[in-house]
Amino acid sequence: MARVHLNRPEALNALNTALTAALEETLERVAAMEDVAVLVVAGRGRAFCAGNDIAEMGAITPEAAEALARRQAALMDRFARLPQVTLAAIDGYALGGGLMLAVAQDVRIASDRSRFALPEVTLGFNPAYGIARLLDVAGGAHGRDLLLTGRTVHASEALRMGLVNRVVAAPTLEASAAAWAADIAKSPREGLAATKRIVRDLATGARSTEPESYGATLRTSPAARARIRAFTSRKRQP
Repeated sequence: MARVHLNRPEALNALNTALTAALEETLERVAAMEDVAVLVVAGRGRAFCAGNDIAEMGAITPEAAEALARRQAALMDRFARLPQVTLAAIDGYALGGGLMLAVAQDVRIASDRSRFALPEVTLGFNPAYGIARLLDVAGGAHGRDLLLTGRTVHASEALRMGLVNRVVAAPTLEASAAAWAADIAKSPREGLAATKRIVRDLATGARSTEPESYGATLRTSPAARARIRAFTSRKRQP
């Protein structure tokens, strides 16, 4: 398991140009970590991520803001292309682009004090990226509710919406996320990566490759073959 922490607590971990670049560099390193099966993404301080940095947005041209949004959209897609399973551990605020960062992960666990919102519409513009992924995760009706009202939902409602998978008491979040990551990582990395890739392809409308991936994993994964042998050996025992 590996961890990445957004580390701008004084700005509620808002995504600015520097943090975007740091995350891009970090994901390049993580993608090459063959011994890591799960990546936990969290924020330091009282927010997971408060979204795009409004102060920076007001100081750059619309053209520069659009270029940054394109980089951030590509960054969210990069999480989906990682071979590792990604797990968002959300504590505090996940707003705007921060909520989109959360739904860019494969699974999500939140503290019971977490808050979620897409306030962009209340400011007069649309979310710069992530709408299709949000609708895939939270469902059409819930996603439209968040997008068109800009309202804030508490962790318990986010759980009912399917926006997060689990909610735990805040003091237990880090340990709970680590335990869940460890449980996922018990499975061979090749099977996790292949399954994640198929889910990503189906979500983007690409052709399904389940049979090909199944065969390739059986041919190339020593861990899969070893587990199959162990399973059949147990079945033969009286």
